[in-house]
Amino acid sequence: MRVNGPIIVGAGPSGLATAGCLTKQGVPCVILERANCIASLWKKRTYNRLKLHLPKQFCQLPLLPFPDDYPKYPTKKQFIEYLELYQNHFNIKPRFNECVLSARFDQASRLWRVRTARGGGDEVEYIGRWLVVAAGENAECVIPEFDGLKDFNGTISHVSEYRTGELYSGKKVLVVGCGNSGMEICLDLCEHNAFPSMVVRDSVHILPREIFGKSTFEIGVSLMQCLPLWLVDTIVLFLTWLVLGSTECLGLKRPSKGPFALKKIDGKTPVLDIGALSKIRSGDIKIVPAVKRFLKHSVEFVNGQVVPIDSVIFATGYRTNVLDWLQENDMFNNQGYAKEAMQTAEKGNCGLFVVGYTRRGISGCSLDAIKVAIDISREWIEETGNASMTLS
Repeated sequence: MRVNGPIIVGAGPSGLATAGCLTKQGVPCVILERANCIASLWKKRTYNRLKLHLPKQFCQLPLLPFPDDYPKYPTKKQFIEYLELYQNHFNIKPRFNECVLSARFDQASRLWRVRTARGGGDEVEYIGRWLVVAAGENAECVIPEFDGLKDFNGTISHVSEYRTGELYSGKKVLVVGCGNSGMEICLDLCEHNAFPSMVVRDSVHILPREIFGKSTFEIGVSLMQCLPLWLVDTIVLFLTWLVLGSTECLGLKRPSKGPFALKKIDGKTPVLDIGALSKIRSGDIKIVPAVKRFLKHSVEFVNGQVVPIDSVIFATGYRTNVLDWLQENDMFNNQGYAKEAMQTAEKGNCGLFVVGYTRRGISGCSLDAIKVAIDISREWIEETGNASMTLS
């Protein structure tokens, strides 16, 4: 199937943002999505109480802001409605249930050949001049291997399966992972009368979501406009100490790098506290060390302590799957993220573009999409002779 325009893989925020920008430029495109809906991560793999962790102005897609009546931190439901509004506004029509099996650049024809499997088992090959990789950083669940996990008799799940703590009422639950999802799930478990313990293997930055009524992230971004990164981190950590106090006495040691430096250099996001820290202080959420092994009805930690548990939830994140199907992967490192040299370009060889693989969140996806749409539209005009609209 020949495509007169770019082939976009993924109909999450990255793919939608790219399609919206291309539509504004007058460039046709085809979006391939393996799920049966847009934003499948948000619709099918997130917990009910989820809200955006950052203010809405940092999470909107290009060319269409959130509705004015949305709160500062939109709920999961509101964000999904916004993405559907975006889809309808730009008349974006993804091809659902199309799982990409491979994408390769044909040197002879100078075209991309993208092979997909449809829901019914049929295979289709899309052929086009440009390929936009926008399947997202959170394509596949990650569950580490542990000794004895297969013999554990309690329930085992990934955070992507968690919706509410109602099913865990009265149970001892081990949450493996102390990022934003792990913290918020522990808080939700507490509010549903469960007894959560949270595994903290490494150091972690916990910041208040707001400092004196202003978003901590917004404060950091504003300070970075005029101050060096180390000084921004120093100021933010001092303000954090004023609001939250010390966290090391709770078993939550801070990394040597500051929170914004850690995000920029290593891509690790700090935890924005919305109430879990007070539950840790009260003992309702227990902090435990790394897991050594699982037993039939309990877990043994590296310090030798054995604790009975009923369930384990792995809040251990996700990984990209781009290396599974993209045969031209010079733009990606061995973890499936954009190489550092590409993080300001988003463009590879032979009409290959990348959106949303630099661990900069939704705002990073939007910036990538704008740049990619401008680059593709220029090439599209040169090759087709059609004029485009201005992206603003």
